[in-house]
Amino acid sequence: MKIDEELINRLATLAKLEFNEEDQKEIQKNLGSILELVEKLKEVDTEGVAPLVYMNENKDVFREDTVISKITKEQALKNAPSKDSDYIKVPKVISK
Repeated sequence: MKIDEELINRLATLAKLEFNEEDQKEIQKNLGSILELVEKLKEVDTEGVAPLVYMNENKDVFREDTVISKITKEQALKNAPSKDSDYIKVPKVISK
């Protein structure tokens, strides 16, 4: 794959990025290096090597998902700047 200005501009448009000419040359150089590395990796013989699913042998330890009430509803509403019986009132943030 040829990394040229046209490709960099197309990728920038798709990613909604803007950069100057100096940055564009740097990105072009970096993408070229990445593609060279990928091509070199294709040369490695992986016959008989099992796919790596996890990087280490550690397994996730999950805790039991239990509901714990730390404060009561009354305590939560006590310091609310604006409330309506059982709810905290907040300013409208989405307009039509």
